[in-house]
Amino acid sequence: MIEKRTSVFENSLIWFGAAVSLAEILTGTYLAPLGFTKGLLAIILGHIIGCVLLFAAGLIGGKERKSSMETVKMSFGTRGALIFAVLNILQLVGWTAIMIYDGALAADSALNLGHIFWSILIGALIIVWILVGIKNLGKINTLAMVALFVLTIILSFVVFRGKAASISPDGLTFGAAVELSVAMPLSWLPLISDYTREAEHPVRATAASTLTYGVISSWMYVIGMGAALFTGESDIARIMMRAGLGTAGLLIIVFSTVTTTFLDAYSAGVSSESLSSRLNVKWIATGVTVLGILGSVFLPLHDITDFLYLIGSVFAPMIAIQITDYFILKNDISGHRFGISNLFVWIFGFVVYRFLMKCDIITGSTLPDMVITSLLCIAVNKTKGILKK
Repeated sequence: MIEKRTSVFENSLIWFGAAVSLAEILTGTYLAPLGFTKGLLAIILGHIIGCVLLFAAGLIGGKERKSSMETVKMSFGTRGALIFAVLNILQLVGWTAIMIYDGALAADSALNLGHIFWSILIGALIIVWILVGIKNLGKINTLAMVALFVLTIILSFVVFRGKAASISPDGLTFGAAVELSVAMPLSWLPLISDYTREAEHPVRATAASTLTYGVISSWMYVIGMGAALFTGESDIARIMMRAGLGTAGLLIIVFSTVTTTFLDAYSAGVSSESLSSRLNVKWIATGVTVLGILGSVFLPLHDITDFLYLIGSVFAPMIAIQITDYFILKNDISGHRFGISNLFVWIFGFVVYRFLMKCDIITGSTLPDMVITSLLCIAVNKTKGILKK
């Protein structure tokens, strides 16, 4: 029996759905104090940096036909990779809760039926997406994406038809804005291979996925920034209701939340396979969604900036080591239990990232942290080679 593979178009649709996200729009509002021109430059620069890394991560998984956490074993060993599998599952549970929370809050602003009602409804739809399965979502995703595409164009016209308001700076630097723009594509690094490994043409699918995500995510950031600048309003639901979008605005909120959060929950299930082959992907993903619903109902999740920076500090040095090992050093230690030296390099990279956060670097923290981590990885590898001789 021939295994069914996803097409380039299907992969593009998946990542279009990931990018059309309330979280991306809300993060874009944080950049408004820079003004439109500087804010746009920060969005573009940040997404270029983040999406280059996203492409590299997806390419490794696509070419090797391995999930994201399986590719981590190539640099950190079978047991060492479990550290990142657990960290990834935790961040995905966090993202699932945050996305359901944001979606429910916005939907409730549009149609006041209660935050708990919307959390349960959005969570139930995500579970439907999970049970249908990644390989059977083609037609469903096509319909949902066409609707979202049309409605986000309408939203763009609504946001940008006014005049820019004057917003006083709140201490946000250009480098910090770039880092907030890098943070979103960086948060998808531990997920993208879960989808590119299923692609019929891995390289083309990875390129299409990255390009689609990068363009649409930037668009969402610009909508958020524009909403704050041109309407003086950061609540997207209120903007849509005020513009008379009504049901259409509600559909944007619900379906964008479902299509994005599905990826988080599903990938948590895929990552769980690294912990035990006996775990069922769909049931773990369903369990993560249930936890997300509970988190949405009971936890205060209104500010995600610290969460984004934590993701960057964990996964920027991780992917730097993976890229260096795979593309430069040609190393693969998946047959070993631990990659001790790479684990120490990762810890060093984590500490460096946290230090760089305190510095005002024009490119943000991710790029210099990755360069430092990569150079250290190469130096440690060469030193090990000399010592063996």
